[in-house]
Amino acid sequence: MEHFDLVIIGSGSGNSLIDERFDGLRIAMVERGVYGGTCLNVGCIPTKMFVLPADYAVSPAAAGRIGVDLQLEGVDFDAIRDRIFGRIDPISSGGKQWREKSDNVTVFTGTGHFVERDVMEIAVQGEAEPVRISGDRFVLAAGSRATLLDVPGVNDPEVAARVHTSDSIMRLPALPASMIILGGGYIASEFAHVFSAYGTRVTMINRSERLLRREDDEISERFTKIISERVGLKLNQQVTGVNPVDGGVEVVTKDPNGIEYGYEAEVVLVALGRVPNADLLQPEAAGIEVDSNGYVVVDEHQRTSQPHIWALGDVCSPSQLKHVANHEMRVVQANLLHEITGTGDGLVSSDHRFVPHAIFTDPQIASVGRTEQELRAAGTPYLATVQAYGDVAYGWAMEDTEHCVKLLSDPEAGQLLGAHIIGPQASTLIQPLVQAMSFGLGIREMARGQYWIHPALTEVVENALLGLVEQADTAR
Repeated sequence: MEHFDLVIIGSGSGNSLIDERFDGLRIAMVERGVYGGTCLNVGCIPTKMFVLPADYAVSPAAAGRIGVDLQLEGVDFDAIRDRIFGRIDPISSGGKQWREKSDNVTVFTGTGHFVERDVMEIAVQGEAEPVRISGDRFVLAAGSRATLLDVPGVNDPEVAARVHTSDSIMRLPALPASMIILGGGYIASEFAHVFSAYGTRVTMINRSERLLRREDDEISERFTKIISERVGLKLNQQVTGVNPVDGGVEVVTKDPNGIEYGYEAEVVLVALGRVPNADLLQPEAAGIEVDSNGYVVVDEHQRTSQPHIWALGDVCSPSQLKHVANHEMRVVQANLLHEITGTGDGLVSSDHRFVPHAIFTDPQIASVGRTEQELRAAGTPYLATVQAYGDVAYGWAMEDTEHCVKLLSDPEAGQLLGAHIIGPQASTLIQPLVQAMSFGLGIREMARGQYWIHPALTEVVENALLGLVEQADTAR
């Protein structure tokens, strides 16, 4: 049995952990899927490369409002798909080959699980017998996987061939004429934008009355209304089964009154969320604590209940965001180096106070901090303001009538509690608000302590801040 100084499970952010400071260690890298992790291969990067042409495809409608006649003559799905994976696949395979050439890193391609506190067994691809390795330290960076559909009929071979997750939907051999998307979260919403923009007839089925329920209610309601103009929304319906039909799949649902419905499409995208891969590691064999939702439990230093085992990313973080995984990777990296080499002043901690996220739909959505419904439920005093894009100069130029910035602040201290944006450039406009919250910059200082370029779209953020300041002054 080979022994290693460090064993890393997962080649996404876990792969980034290894740099020249670890050259003196014997390291094992264990990867069950495609090298490079979710973000590179089936997540953030390819999906956003699909979103950009979708944004172009819907631009004629926006251009028409301001007197420009654009026409969409068609979308070359094959060219879009091949451009994306023609770049990503070589990066993945090249990254693996480069890592395999490392003098101190051994790459194991296969699924590994603990059999003892310090021992893993790996079902290596292409090998008849599993391999066992031991380690002084472990880093669990095993990520997450798409939630699968579990209803009658889904295992029928005719159905299974047409039911996809986000892992496979981007590699379809041709653009489908129709698609049913199950779910109402960010994955479902992004793909609804993509495929409807490309010309696919999209139907979204969601069990609640709105999409993006985790967003602020104002944002969720606006998005549900806007997207309903482009896709068919079937809300408050639970999927009860699937059946093969000529040329596609029928999805059977039931509403709260027990009435059944049937919807047909060429393909089905199951976008019901993702689950952590902790269970695949059999953490109980190593005495690693896991919470009721299946996430590995870590402390502020990213250390598990076993002092020699660390975790980062989706396997332990419910936010399931790449920028969070990267942040946690840097924390684990620093703490490992401190333990091994004595560098640094001590263990460092993760900062999860203000984690932003963005949803690359049309319109874009971005958020950081608390929602209004969360503040109400907690009984936390707050001020709220909603600033329309259309009330600032650049919004006038855009003829915008739908989008807004919503800010929430502490009425006493003047600190932002939450920021929520729906509209063009939302993922960029949110960043100064993330910065303000992270560094304790109050709404007054942020609004009037700097220049805001006129007539840039950032004025919508400035005016939202001034709205909070005016409320705070009135309340005094």
